[in-house]
Amino acid sequence: MFFLNTCREVNALFSLPIIQTACQVCGFYRSGSRRAGIWLIWFPILFTLGSASAAPATSTFRFDIPAQDANAALTELAKQANITLLFPFELAKQVKTNSLQGTFTLNDALRSLLEGTALAVTTDDNGSISIRSRDSLTVRTPAPQTEQQSDTNANHGLERIAVVGTRNSPRSVAESPVPLDILSAETLGAQGDTDTLSMLSALVPSLNVNDQPINDATSLVRPANLRGMASDHTLLLLNGKRRHRSAVITFLGGGLSDGAQGPDISVIPAYALKQVEVLRDGAAAQYGSDAIAGVINFVLKDAREGGSVSVQSGQYGEGDGELLQIQGNVGLPLGEKGFANLTAEYRQQNATSRSVQRDDAQALTDAGNPYIANPAQVWGTLDVDSDIKFAANLGWEISATTEGFAFANVARREIHGGFYYRHPHLRQGVFSRESAVSEDPVLLVADLDGLDQGIACPQIFISGDNVLENPDYQRIADNSTALGQNCFAYNEWYPGGFTPRFGGTVTDVAAFVGVTSELRSGWSVELSAGVGYSDIEYALSETVNPSLGPSSPTRFSPGSVSQVERTVNLDFVRLLDIGMEEMLSVAIGAEWRRETYFQKAGDEASYLAGRFAYNSESELSQGFSVGSNGFPGYQPQSAGHWSRRNWALYSDVELYPTPDWQLGVATRVERFSDFGTTFDGKISTRYMLNEAFALRGSLSTGFKAPTVGQSNVINVTTAYGANGLEDQATLPPTDLISQQLGATPLTPEESVNLSLGVVYQLDEKFLLTFDYFNIRLSDRISTTSAIPLTDEDIQVLDAQGRPEAATYNAAKYFTNDFDTRTQGVDLVLHYDFGVGAWQHNLVGAFNWTDTQVERVTLYPAVVESERVLTPNLTTARIRMLEDNLPAYRGSLTWTQKQGALSLVWRLNHYAGFYEDHLDASAGFDIESGSITTLDADVRWQVTDMWSLTLGANNLFDRRPDENPYQGVVGARYPSTSPSGINGAFYYLGTRLAF
Repeated sequence: MFFLNTCREVNALFSLPIIQTACQVCGFYRSGSRRAGIWLIWFPILFTLGSASAAPATSTFRFDIPAQDANAALTELAKQANITLLFPFELAKQVKTNSLQGTFTLNDALRSLLEGTALAVTTDDNGSISIRSRDSLTVRTPAPQTEQQSDTNANHGLERIAVVGTRNSPRSVAESPVPLDILSAETLGAQGDTDTLSMLSALVPSLNVNDQPINDATSLVRPANLRGMASDHTLLLLNGKRRHRSAVITFLGGGLSDGAQGPDISVIPAYALKQVEVLRDGAAAQYGSDAIAGVINFVLKDAREGGSVSVQSGQYGEGDGELLQIQGNVGLPLGEKGFANLTAEYRQQNATSRSVQRDDAQALTDAGNPYIANPAQVWGTLDVDSDIKFAANLGWEISATTEGFAFANVARREIHGGFYYRHPHLRQGVFSRESAVSEDPVLLVADLDGLDQGIACPQIFISGDNVLENPDYQRIADNSTALGQNCFAYNEWYPGGFTPRFGGTVTDVAAFVGVTSELRSGWSVELSAGVGYSDIEYALSETVNPSLGPSSPTRFSPGSVSQVERTVNLDFVRLLDIGMEEMLSVAIGAEWRRETYFQKAGDEASYLAGRFAYNSESELSQGFSVGSNGFPGYQPQSAGHWSRRNWALYSDVELYPTPDWQLGVATRVERFSDFGTTFDGKISTRYMLNEAFALRGSLSTGFKAPTVGQSNVINVTTAYGANGLEDQATLPPTDLISQQLGATPLTPEESVNLSLGVVYQLDEKFLLTFDYFNIRLSDRISTTSAIPLTDEDIQVLDAQGRPEAATYNAAKYFTNDFDTRTQGVDLVLHYDFGVGAWQHNLVGAFNWTDTQVERVTLYPAVVESERVLTPNLTTARIRMLEDNLPAYRGSLTWTQKQGALSLVWRLNHYAGFYEDHLDASAGFDIESGSITTLDADVRWQVTDMWSLTLGANNLFDRRPDENPYQGVVGARYPSTSPSGINGAFYYLGTRLAF
């Protein structure tokens, strides 16, 4: 049947989820309905039938259509020809057509129907038919466009469509009842950022990301915060399918994302993307857990021919951070009408340093220690040794009514950075210990033949500025003597102290396969299955396991964590005629998921308690700490895997009670094997006040289930506390140590989302949206602040079989800790205009977000010998939740095009922010001011196939305010600065299309 062929030809234009929706609609879709108009890729193209699948030019049809509104006439023409027509409803509604009686070819019928009206029919060289505004045909004919220039123009139209936020027909930004951003591939590429996460952050003001210079595993997978929420409050989709979360749990998440286990956006190759759809609204009733702040859908390219190769290089203004990125994409035919689109990316980038010398390290140098590195500790972005990504998107025809699809994304990234500097006098457990008889620390000296055995080692008090000059130290460092051979201090290996190197290998895989079919009953059905895998293998070097003494290695494999998710979906969609002007859209479905979290033990040396630690048999201790210093390896008793299953049933209904009123209702019931059942709903609506103004809004409930990792992970890391560096354990709430400190089982977070907005679309070139949002989130899951373990706690835990508690300075655990209210405003402007030979596009985006902590959980504590209930959250931690992200953020992007030249200017503004420096709650409070930066991107289309790009991010090298406490650990700028800490980045790129 012709309408099915037409629908398959649209495969070459739309991404896979959109193809699925289109083919579900094709047999019964009223082509003149309001939603049909949103199938436009860009505004000049109002109707397209590909010649490859269109009816032959000589095919004729019998028509009997009276004169009427064009929307009704074109609907009737489509019905009588048994085809699907795509056209803008609002424009057609304003046009009166001629009557049409007799037998015609499709082209002749359209010309006769629209003759003398404001609409005209044109046919291009490929035989594709287009309906356009007749006025648009009288303007100056543009120069021939290359494929790249066509993509550029597509970016400027307001009629790009998205599938996110609905299970029914796709919709445009203007027609969506909830806030929606659609970012084209060309928009993403017109900047110096090279990973997808940074690209999105630059374009969506409500999405914040910072550099995470020294933050444990968080440095490997940076958390992204949408609308002031934690990273695991945003759900990722790939081609409309749920993407798995990362294996990384952000133990040090800068307050806002502490304890979150969010997705890893950076593993998605930007070059594989056709567009990105950002739904800025709660959608848990549609997509399930995590969709509280919103949903981001990554749509893969689906071209079946052509391709391109791109190379980009650049560096920061300070001469570091050198980048090389190579990208390639190719589209191939798969069968007669299918496609296989393949993408590969390779990236390598050197580290940066925005550091000053630490005060304590400088003091050592001033005291005559010549072994101190400068800087002793590096603050900057990490070394990306290699970053390799692949993506594949496939679609093929199975039968006249059935199509198959598959897509996959594979990534592997190796990253390395630094940890905190270990001072050769002060780092307890490695170089020193407290003295019971003196305020001066005692140098840790390993007595190799055993305490109270053989040669006794001297006790050395670190009373001077340079222990290397202490005569007793010089005696034990002289290995030519019996005393020197028997007595060992790590100062012999690291006379200037050391800074561990931390990194790892991130491996990520996502794959889906499915089939869509049109049933004779009128229902469209889709069955799909997918698997997601995230693995982080940690690596640690230039450090020691102090308890092993001189036998310690200096490189460790502390273990790995993995996240595996399996998903099966069954969806049904149908349009029902219920007697209204518009059809009722009905979608129902079911989902099954299984989620497994793995924790693998590290190599033995990374966790082993050597003979220079506490000996439980002799009850003697030489005072050396246990495990690879900086990140002790996972022990065998903490290794394992844990799983849960859940299933869901959901429905999504959309209708038009009146021609101007759109109403949607979604519900979802979900059952989890570990904590029970949830039920959530959503109501969304949009009302057209007139041809230009519309009101929209939504009200929904949502939830975020505690992850399997949060419920079971055990991790020990070195972090700053109120008294300096200390080993902090992060534990599940079921752990004995957690229970000793007051932990209870985790429950889901629950939210209520409200969104109210106004849409003003003057014409196809001007769009303004204004949306207010309010998110009340209760029982937020986070890690507690670090809780010191008292001697009483340690004694109780030792009696319960947990003697290692004595090695922890403090412990944290996962808990439902507090409630918040987040509200804000999003303002978005699109405006296309021409001045002379130049075409201009302005896109402005502004976000205001305010978060307030409304309730905190109270925990039992002993204060001045009395047991009282106190909040765990410190004042500094609450301020990080409320004020660490800028309250105001905006961007203005101005794109200019003339002939082969394209210019992009982007002005970015970030309001001031608060930082609890080092997350220590130690009085290092930073109030940093606002900052405005300018990005520039110049592209020259040298030939039809070859282009050159020159650009800069932060052209004028603006930096955040300097850190008033920079001498503490050497950070020149506040590490959580939303604008970054690296300054200007300059780049040069070239692209060859084929």
